Amino acid sequence: MIRLIVGNKGSGKTKRLIDMVNEAVAADKGNIICVEKTTKLNNDLDRRTRLVDITDYAVNNYDGLYGFITGLYASNYDTTDIFVDQTLKIGGTDLEAFAQMVVELDKIADKEGITITFTVSSDASALPESLGKYII
Repeated sequence: MIRLIVGNKGSGKTKRLIDMVNEAVAADKGNIICVEKTTKLNNDLDRRTRLVDITDYAVNNYDGLYGFITGLYASNYDTTDIFVDQTLKIGGTDLEAFAQMVVELDKIADKEGITITFTVSSDASALPESLGKYII
């Protein structure tokens, strides 16, 4: 399953993501991974969350982000949830490329039974129509 937390800057997306990460850890479903552009969330996330600073891996487009996320899952099949903060800062502002990545990741997420959640700093009306069903 793919989920998108969408809103303009300052709308509480990261706070919502933090709550969702900590709820997933509390449910003890499996391994939880949070990907962000820094480690600023380190003190906000449950210590059992694997926090990854993506800047250490030179990911700068949606093809790279797709490979990174699928690689995270492939390296640990006990992963049940992957959360990605600041998605547009990681992959860029090409919303069509983002939409294409989401559709491809959705196939893998459904097949493997994992949940991937992205925060997207954008007005929902600016996103491609194909992403509407993923917005929570």
